Amino acid sequence: MSAVPGRFSLVLHSHLPWLAHHGRWPVGEEWLYQSWAASYLPVAKVLRTLAAEGRSHLLSLGITPVLAAQLDDPHCLAGMHHWLGNWQLRADEAAMAGNLALGAHEHRLAAAALADFEERWRHGGSPVWRELIDAETIELLGGPLAHPFQPLLAPRLRGFQLREGLADARHRWGHTPAGIWAPECGFTPGMETGYADAGVTHFMVDGPALRGDTTLGRPVRDSDVVAFGRDLQVSYRVWSPKSGYPGHGAYRDFHHYDHDTGLKPSRVTGKQVAGPDKAPYDPELAAAAIRTDVEDFVATVRDRLVAESARIGRPALVVAAFDTELFGHWWHEGPQWLEQVLRALPEAGVTVGTLADARADGYVGAPVDLADSSWGSGKDWRVWAGDQVRDLVDLNADVVRLALDTVDKMRVHGGVLRDPVADQLLREAVLTVSSDWAFMVSKDSAAGYARDRAHQHAHAVRELAEALAAGQLAKARQLAAGWYAADGVFPALDARRLAASDTEGPA
Repeated sequence: MSAVPGRFSLVLHSHLPWLAHHGRWPVGEEWLYQSWAASYLPVAKVLRTLAAEGRSHLLSLGITPVLAAQLDDPHCLAGMHHWLGNWQLRADEAAMAGNLALGAHEHRLAAAALADFEERWRHGGSPVWRELIDAETIELLGGPLAHPFQPLLAPRLRGFQLREGLADARHRWGHTPAGIWAPECGFTPGMETGYADAGVTHFMVDGPALRGDTTLGRPVRDSDVVAFGRDLQVSYRVWSPKSGYPGHGAYRDFHHYDHDTGLKPSRVTGKQVAGPDKAPYDPELAAAAIRTDVEDFVATVRDRLVAESARIGRPALVVAAFDTELFGHWWHEGPQWLEQVLRALPEAGVTVGTLADARADGYVGAPVDLADSSWGSGKDWRVWAGDQVRDLVDLNADVVRLALDTVDKMRVHGGVLRDPVADQLLREAVLTVSSDWAFMVSKDSAAGYARDRAHQHAHAVRELAEALAAGQLAKARQLAAGWYAADGVFPALDARRLAASDTEGPA
């Protein structure tokens, strides 16, 4: 097929909040293991398969530091191995209960996942991703430590989380990301300066932040930091609440479970069909739907590149961006679709590359005065700053102020040696302000769990600060050790690297 002008970039954002040691079912570690089994394992396998065919620069893959930490964590690795074995047993139970087709299908999936995990993942996720990064199969996108909604965060802690997040990537993979996925695509003017200071050259925003004109990356104000926007017309072909591919009747239904085994036996069938009335899942019907949707997506990208290149009078860029967890966890057939699309696009004359490639090759237009924005509802901040979560906004502000003030006092009165109490105080503050808690409350998705988590980490900050203020240093050290047992994420976090209050904005 004849070549079309321009470039297509696929961007995936991989993220879960810190879940280790914080519940198992229905929300907690189970969420991690489901996403690991259904998305991270198969997506990595797809990328390895394509790399073995000599393909490179396939996509830009964001992996948040807090997710990377869990994929390397010994507790999570042991839990994941157990979960995969249990999946296989549940498949056998389904077969013994008379659902032979479901049992056989799930057993094959579980056995393959278990073998893949034991061969490649038992020493953590970092070797898996580093192989793909080193081979230039993917561009790694980094981000702040624990996925805060940055526009609402005190500049000192915002800068600390970003610098530490980039350092965490370098530690795990030997690469410092030049590009990031800004958590929730959240932005407020001035953040571009912080990005430039941290060495970030490009980041993602949602399409409306660029007023829908996403055909080129745009430098932000007078900086050299480039914002790339998600093309909604193309992205929504895949992930739209009303008409996206995962809603096709042949695909496996995400919401309906077999309550005895926890497996998903049905296909979507129809959007108005109740769970018990849905037809059994049929992999062959799903495979045919995948082929149709791959063809549709390739045609959509081709048409968009041709039209946008003609409109702007130069080769255009089309960026489609999704959560990685869509592929496999939410959309069972997503990894198969992804593999076929990444083969089909070049065959259809579409040049595929990463965001770094687009920046290097000049897919950059005029500067833009980027305004407050996100990729949430309304494309503003309502999900993370609306009335529904006003209590969490206030909680975050109080906790951050207390944590920074306490660390500053420790710096003034203390020595120059690393202090595990200061480290844990800052670690708990970082976990308190995760954007996930407000998102889950605003979307009424395990809202109780989210509020509990935010308040639990806030309590840890207050408890440590009170002990320090009372001069109870032995108690503070004991408390810090206890909290570290549950929240030992980012062991390299060092409070001494927090910028002094007179050098990086107000607390």
